[in-house]
Parts: sequence; C-alpha cells; structure tokens
Amino acid sequence: MKWEEIKVHLLNKKVGVAGCGGLGSNAAVALARVGVRKFVLVDFDIIEPSNLNRQYYFRRQLGMKKVDGLSYNLLEIDAAIEITAHDMKLEYGDISTVFAGCDLVIEAFDKAEAKQMIAEAMIENMPSTPLIMGIGMAGIGGFQLIKQEKWSDNIYICGDSVSEISESLPPLAPRVGIVSNMQANLALELLLSESKST
Repeated sequence: MKWEEIKVHLLNKKVGVAGCGGLGSNAAVALARVGVRKFVLVDFDIIEPSNLNRQYYFRRQLGMKKVDGLSYNLLEIDAAIEITAHDMKLEYGDISTVFAGCDLVIEAFDKAEAKQMIAEAMIENMPSTPLIMGIGMAGIGGFQLIKQEKWSDNIYICGDSVSEISESLPPLAPRVGIVSNMQANLALELLLSESKST
C-alpha cells in the first residue's frame, strides 16, 4: 500500500490511549506520524524529570499534565489531529464510555492491576474493539524475547510478558521504545486490514 493510500485509510480512524507514559506517549507519536488523525488520550499524571528517560516529553513540559503535554506534541506533528483528552484515572466502569467510537485502544499502564482491569472491561463490554497491551519491557537487552501475541478475540500483547519493572529492572528508553512501536505497528496493521476488508 502506498503512503498516500495509507493516509487516506487512516483519516477517520480513532485510537484510544490508556496511559500517556512511556508506552502511550511513544505509540501515539508513532501513529500520528503515519497519519492517524483522531486520538482519545487518558491519564491523570503530570510530567516529572524521571519520565524524560523514556517518555515523549521535554524539559520545558515538566509539571504539565501528561494529556496536555502529549496533545501539544501530537499537534506539533500534525495540526489537523483531533484530540479528546481526559485528565482522569480510569476505572472499570469508565472504559466503554471513554473509548466509545475508538477503532482500537492501546493499553499503557504501569501497574499490573490496572492492566488486568482494562483487559477485563474490554473483553466484557467492548469485545469487538482490539486492545493492544504492553507487558514485559523492563531492563536492558533480551530483544529476542520481545514478541507479539494474540491472547483472545480482542486482546493482543506486545513485550516479553515476564520482565516486571523493579528497582533492578527499570523501564528504559530502548526496550520501552521497542514495545511501544510494536504496539503502534500492530495498531497500524489492524487499522489498515480493517480498511482493506470494507
């Protein structure tokens, strides 16, 4: 598919991003660069100095809400992007309302219980909407262990599925970037295959 065709196919696609940290900010930027024009961004956190080692933010944005900083950065890439930003902590009951109308959702939470919550909510309440999760991106090396899997009808996993973040296994830009771009690549594949089948 040619670049111009890709942009046309993506014009009306909407992507939800649950968490605008390392995975979410980098995946959203990658998708904006390939022509996704509609985003629903959700996060309740602010940009801190410790985020700059892996998240798509800049020193001048320290102290900003992540949804505001990421919105600004996406619009710097393409001023025509439409963004719905929610400064909130997602709960189970919010998922189907906040991400209504999205063609897919990228999960980018830090905590295992939040990941489980959104997976359960999507399976139960949005079974036809793909959820692309990031699980296992901590530490250094181990590139050969990072993979993409389909766990259920609408749940996809990117990562090594085992390396949990800890003091000795911190989240760092190279591995986080690999997994977030894998999420974006899978999102692109699903969005374009949907377009081809219609």
